[in-house]
Amino acid sequence: MLQQTTSIITILAFILTIFSATTTALYSSSDDVVDLNPANFDRLVQQSDSVWVVEFYAPWCGHCKNLAPEFKKAATALKGVVKVGAINCDEHHSLCSQYSVQGFPTLKIFGASKTAPTDFNGQRTAHGIAEAGLAAAKQKVKSVLSGSSSGGGGSSSTNDGDSKDVVELTDSNFDKLVLQSEDIWLVEFFAPWCGHCKNLAPHWAKAATELKGKVKLGALDSTVHQLKAQKYGIKGYPTIKYFGGGKKDSDSVSDYDGGRTAADIVNWALEKYSENIPAPELSEITSEDVAKKACANAPLCVITVVPHILDCNAACRNQYLKTLRELGDKYKKKQWGWLWTEAGAQIDLEQSLDIGGFGYPAMAVANIKKAKYSLLRGSFSYDGINEFLRDLSFGRGQTAPLKDTSLPKIHTVEPWDGKDGQLPEEEDIDLSDVDLDEKDEL
Repeated sequence: MLQQTTSIITILAFILTIFSATTTALYSSSDDVVDLNPANFDRLVQQSDSVWVVEFYAPWCGHCKNLAPEFKKAATALKGVVKVGAINCDEHHSLCSQYSVQGFPTLKIFGASKTAPTDFNGQRTAHGIAEAGLAAAKQKVKSVLSGSSSGGGGSSSTNDGDSKDVVELTDSNFDKLVLQSEDIWLVEFFAPWCGHCKNLAPHWAKAATELKGKVKLGALDSTVHQLKAQKYGIKGYPTIKYFGGGKKDSDSVSDYDGGRTAADIVNWALEKYSENIPAPELSEITSEDVAKKACANAPLCVITVVPHILDCNAACRNQYLKTLRELGDKYKKKQWGWLWTEAGAQIDLEQSLDIGGFGYPAMAVANIKKAKYSLLRGSFSYDGINEFLRDLSFGRGQTAPLKDTSLPKIHTVEPWDGKDGQLPEEEDIDLSDVDLDEKDEL
């Protein structure tokens, strides 16, 4: 009896495993759509000579589910000519973030230049996708014949990275460039004769190019500059060390423990970079300049209207602002703008965003470039706002167009002094010169 029960449990567990697998991905191994992930993306896509049509999707996305049958048909039609793959962004956030995916499904074509894929904006049908894939393949052939491209996606391609973006480090410049800078650094300690170092070189150069402006990549020849190699205990090649952002000393170092492909290096470095990004400033809307500085170039602008200071004292208001700052820190990787104002101080803005109809506090998130906004309908609490922002970050949630296709006029107001509100003092009335009849009326 015990053995029979165990067998039933095992079968049920297997069924549940199969069911969960089929509900977390839109494509299976029997499809002609290749399942892409951080472990195989660089090898299959970036280093290949093939043209790729890649879908970035989320399993819960309705549009993605509708596209899946057409995408499968396109993959079958293009088999042997153009590769077709898909990335589950719920499971592989960093890879999707690397290609600035903000909505689902997003389709990109990796053609002659693997570092600069093009967005697919055609009809989302099997025919439309197949035509776009064939057009990219045709363009790649033309580029190769004209001599303007090497045609390959391998590590030897000059389009993959520029070795000039790798900083040459020495015993004499190491402290100044690395330790005395505020930048984040990845430093490779190598030997010219090392085969693994030679294999890493194109990946290191490509990662340096992609990380330009965020993380610096350097290389130090340990056979020549032995002082630094000895200082950091280098015993094998290549060895990669990480130096975090901000002030450093000789001990501000840790081991790099990621993979050795360009994609691995970039993803690892971006994670470290995001940890060093300061929390965004939560600014009170006191002028148009303040609003523009916070949100003009931000992907999204989080706008909160807190109750009037007479309805919510300083302690009450500061608690709301504390929650907003905590959430700003949580979503700092998104690089959104964060603004707040008091109820009634920016009435035109409130009307434009339909804020206030549900009382205060209230929140709206605006996409200035697309002239759209979304309202917080749930509770104004850490959990309620977090759920709202999380849905928006994945492309969910209802949006509405801004009434004037942009934010309205912002009024210049005095900033909050941090104190409780005070009712205006009533004017004293001198009754000495008022006759008795007027006194009675008063």
